[in-house]
Amino acid sequence: MDLASVLGKTALLSNLTPAEIQLLAARTVRKLFSSGELLFSEGELCHGLHIIARGKIRIFKTSLGGREQVLAVNHPGESVAELPVFDGGPYPASAMAVEDAEIAFISRRDFQAYCMEHPAVALKVLAVVGSRLRRLVGIIEELSFTTIRQRLISTLMRLAESEGKQTERGIEFQLPASHQELANQLGTVRELISRNLMRLQAEGLVDVDAREIVVKDMKGLSALLTSMS
Repeated sequence: MDLASVLGKTALLSNLTPAEIQLLAARTVRKLFSSGELLFSEGELCHGLHIIARGKIRIFKTSLGGREQVLAVNHPGESVAELPVFDGGPYPASAMAVEDAEIAFISRRDFQAYCMEHPAVALKVLAVVGSRLRRLVGIIEELSFTTIRQRLISTLMRLAESEGKQTERGIEFQLPASHQELANQLGTVRELISRNLMRLQAEGLVDVDAREIVVKDMKGLSALLTSMS
């Protein structure tokens, strides 16, 4: 992994010159994580900033009963857990590699010092944190004011529009994760996801085969979602 190249492609650091990137790269270390391995756990003391070079990272919280709520899935070029780097508090959530991942890691002390020298980087951190706060407010609103059925239909429609392929059967696509992972993202349990998918299939709106989905009636899904709002 070329650390300077990774840092230069990161939104937080895009305004830095090549020389400035090289100086920061000298303070950066490479970390490898296997699929399913934790980068850090909720409540741990924050030691620094993680920038994703390869792979995907799932950010989640876990209830006392062991149920997970996925807050985000971050991709290459994105940073992880910026806020505790500055406020001195512990990590507010856990982070796990969804697949084998490479991370560019900058210690908390080094990144704070760099932001003091380059205020534009600190402003970008604020913009990223603000964007994530808006997304978390959206998650809270969705969990508070919509049903599991509504959240599932909304997700299926979004995936059909972004990932779907039009065929004779309808709009075909594959769920990006298992029913359990989808349940974690929608704030419910796997059994309810499977039950609601089967209900939509019985209503003639979709066909379901494990992770393979065919939306047979997009207008019908939209009308159903509108009627429940």
